[in-house]
Amino acid sequence: MKNEVIERSIIKTYRKEIWARFVKGIKEFNLIEDGDKIAVCISGGKDSFLLAKCMQEFKRHGKINFELVFLCMNPGYNEKNLELIKSNAKLLNIDLNIFESNIFDIVSNEEKSPCYLCARMRRGNLYAEAKNLGCNKIALGHHFDDVVETILLSLLYASEYKTMMPKLHSDNFEGMQLIRPMYFIREHDILRWVNSNKLKFLNCACKFTEKSEHENNSKRKEIKELIKELKKVNPAIDYNIFKSTFDVNLNTILGYHKEDEEHSFLDDYDK
Repeated sequence: MKNEVIERSIIKTYRKEIWARFVKGIKEFNLIEDGDKIAVCISGGKDSFLLAKCMQEFKRHGKINFELVFLCMNPGYNEKNLELIKSNAKLLNIDLNIFESNIFDIVSNEEKSPCYLCARMRRGNLYAEAKNLGCNKIALGHHFDDVVETILLSLLYASEYKTMMPKLHSDNFEGMQLIRPMYFIREHDILRWVNSNKLKFLNCACKFTEKSEHENNSKRKEIKELIKELKKVNPAIDYNIFKSTFDVNLNTILGYHKEDEEHSFLDDYDK
């Protein structure tokens, strides 16, 4: 069966590029623990479907006792896109729990940053549904490239240095956590996995990015192109950006904040 071939490709063909990095993320950041019930959030794209398959394999082969729920929110997909999600779930042997929302209709009136509003509303809806199902964690399919792009987006457009965390506590849903098990997996390896298995997933199915001109003007796509150009000079540039978040030297930082506390290098300059 094709699903079995796809599963074997994760463990065998892409063992180094995908499976080993997936397991590394879980172990290094302690993302999954005994007793967890995790909602794997599936948007319909390549990243979230690969996440679902990796989570299935980890449960099958791992030594941690935890439960999985595969959760998909329908924010207003057209029928063609919704059917593609359902057919991929069937092909990949994923028991998908689909629930409805009207997020696309709500953000359609937002002129400035519909993507930001949409992402926040999606996250809130996913947390709420996952909690209703008895889950204590939601898992998202963000990968290495997403982390690097977020660092540069924050630096160049928000005047702050921050990254996408591998796990975090929810501010609005007590007892809930968000985890990102694909933290170390690179996007080009995900694309290789997709192409080698002849799979087809959604890219972005909202009305703002279905048209190519909107996608081409997105800030994230601009950052992707910037990284691509920088890698021509230094092939390790993305890795260096990624690793910089593991080695911040506070002795050379003018200021930082943690929660509501602001700190300046002048606070203890003369001590």
